[in-house]
Amino acid sequence: MRGTTFTETMLGTVRLDATEPVRRIRLDLRARAEEVLRPHRTVRARLDGRVRVTGLADDPDATGELEISPLAGRRIRYRLSFTARGRRLTLDGWKSVTARHPVRSMTVLPFSLYEDGAQVGQGTLRFPLATGLAPFLLSFRFPRREDAADHLAPRWDGRPGRTEVWYTTLTDPATGTGIWLHHELVAPTDGSAPVAHGWAAVFPPEGKVTHARFGPLPWSAPAHGFAAGDVAALPGRLSGSAGALSWNLTEQPAAEPLFTFPRWSWRRPLLPATHMLPAARATYDGTFADQDRTLTLRGAPGASARINGHGNARRWAWLHADLGDGGVLEVVAAVSTRPLLRRLPPLVFLRLRHHGRTWPRRAERSAVGLLGIGRFRADIGLPRWTVTGRTLLRRIRVDVTQPAERTLALDYRDPDGAPAVCRNSESADATVLWERWWGRWRTEASWTLRGTAHAEVGDR
Repeated sequence: MRGTTFTETMLGTVRLDATEPVRRIRLDLRARAEEVLRPHRTVRARLDGRVRVTGLADDPDATGELEISPLAGRRIRYRLSFTARGRRLTLDGWKSVTARHPVRSMTVLPFSLYEDGAQVGQGTLRFPLATGLAPFLLSFRFPRREDAADHLAPRWDGRPGRTEVWYTTLTDPATGTGIWLHHELVAPTDGSAPVAHGWAAVFPPEGKVTHARFGPLPWSAPAHGFAAGDVAALPGRLSGSAGALSWNLTEQPAAEPLFTFPRWSWRRPLLPATHMLPAARATYDGTFADQDRTLTLRGAPGASARINGHGNARRWAWLHADLGDGGVLEVVAAVSTRPLLRRLPPLVFLRLRHHGRTWPRRAERSAVGLLGIGRFRADIGLPRWTVTGRTLLRRIRVDVTQPAERTLALDYRDPDGAPAVCRNSESADATVLWERWWGRWRTEASWTLRGTAHAEVGDR
């Protein structure tokens, strides 16, 4: 099944009351429908975007809904909530579609403004045909409808020499404690029986990082996720125990899937490994206990991710950063173990989701550039590592710091028996600077995370 997404810009004027001046208003909106648009049917879509009213509002986080019914209902209705000088206003209006005036009726949007149910203003918006039609038509996409559960089922097809990972990282908003749950299937290259193992780790803001392992246990081939002994990572639920640690969490996806590597690499395992997040953001509720205390989590931000491949890279770095307001940054920089690829500098896969859009548009862009030119670069080390890169009009710099006292070193083995070591911190620091070219480089957004970034550096 496919949905529909598109963007739209409208310009106009608004007056809040008789004593107020007429103000200019601009809407830059993104619409997402769960089905393909059909003119003869009524389709509802989610709206988000930016509302600007001269001297009154500039809200980049406006949200609402859109009813698209040009034939069945002969109208296209917009309901959009935004903040203006601390007031929460709702824009409600519709285009009344008529055959007598098709262009005007499809491009003019009369609307009213409401506050707490009372009307406080009126205005008119117009779709600018000369400048807006081409971007509007080119913005249409028909993505596959996906949710987190679609990507939790095991990918292993019985072949030896494969490894598959389900992992979850989150931060308790009340205490600042970071939590890491790692679940792994290993199918050895010698053809012996596959095993399941993993670990849990807790990163308090003060005090020692602790962890405990579970397994190896026989692989039972569950249909919907990971299950071994009393440990499970299933749609909407994470539970189990390892040593003195135990957990029982519910997971609520809060964003669409995010493919760190190209989407095709998840469906067709042609690369040495691939990585994706069933939900780019999620929240967690429940308990996580060690021998000293029990954490009660409520709305803890984090994410679960998947890895499928032949084993670990020769050298790698990873970052997951919840940027707030629906934003997320995912970075994987790695040097392959393959004979030819391991001579190359780290390939960087970077995906920034900000205000509903993902940059770069294609996952390959940061890793291979354009015809090999403009690849993103990574300088991997500890306690600090960096990633930099640019596209035609935007550039980014990511600085990650993993303090030694907040970093846990764990060793494990690939399907061929080769050892690897990861150095993980679920309470790392990160700064992100994202800029856009407007005759000169200007800051589009910047973020600073103190103790809430999730990061890792590994090698053999």
